Amino acid sequence: MSIREEILSIIEKNSRIGVHDLSVLMGEDEVLIANELKTLEDEGIICGYHTMIDWSKTDIEKVNALIEVKVTPQRGLGFDSIAERIYKYPEVTSVYLMSGGFDLMVILEGKTLQEVAGFVSNKLSTLDTVLSTATHFILKKYKDHGTILDRQYEDTREKVSP
Repeated sequence: MSIREEILSIIEKNSRIGVHDLSVLMGEDEVLIANELKTLEDEGIICGYHTMIDWSKTDIEKVNALIEVKVTPQRGLGFDSIAERIYKYPEVTSVYLMSGGFDLMVILEGKTLQEVAGFVSNKLSTLDTVLSTATHFILKKYKDHGTILDRQYEDTREKVSP
């Protein structure tokens, strides 16, 4: 595995790891690691560092939805132009071009079900190239970005019988 691959594999799982700890873990020079991280950022390979929050464990109301979107691609622009129009909305957290029965998957966030539904009907569905949408509300997350969020306690003690 190359240094790049190793760095990316490690920081994908733990973006908070420091350069020093990363260099120790990899057995490489700290300056080499720092320079490689900077190069990966400059090349746009590392696009950002994010914190994953389990909002269900807070008092803050958040609603997430997956929206399947069928669109008419624009001549000469394909799906990129409509995807860009959609991802510019602040409610939209992700946009993916998909294979299968729909073209784009849009993930968005709002405070209430009504807010999300209003976005879909008043903003997304009214775009001229959007043919149809299907909204799926996320009721509970069990695993997100490789992290198990709803870990159940498992009793691993050895059973003793009389």
